[in-house]
Amino acid sequence: MTKNAELIYNIICNSTSHPTAEEIYLRLKSEHGRVVLATVYNNLNYLCEGGYIRKIVMENAPDRYDKTIRHDHLICRECGAIADFYMDDITDILEAKLGSHILSYDLKCSYICPECRKKLGM
Repeated sequence: MTKNAELIYNIICNSTSHPTAEEIYLRLKSEHGRVVLATVYNNLNYLCEGGYIRKIVMENAPDRYDKTIRHDHLICRECGAIADFYMDDITDILEAKLGSHILSYDLKCSYICPECRKKLGM
């Protein structure tokens, strides 16, 4: 793993905010000086393809990056905030329903976060 890939990996693994490539770039630049956005994207692709991190594909928003510890996500429909949640692995259930082996799954549940619920008077 290159030095930049290791720095990016550490930023993601030590974050609870599911950073975007732009956020990773800004943090890397502020902490380590010279870096270009293309380097961040190239290393993010390398880390994702290698299974070191995972990409959270977002609708109408930049993709986010996360550690690979098994967990799922709640995504606020109003503000786009992402929260982790943990539940039992459902691979066996999915495979039984499909009648086939699956490689992985990514569960993203849409909801309205508590802060947005307050703003909306819910």
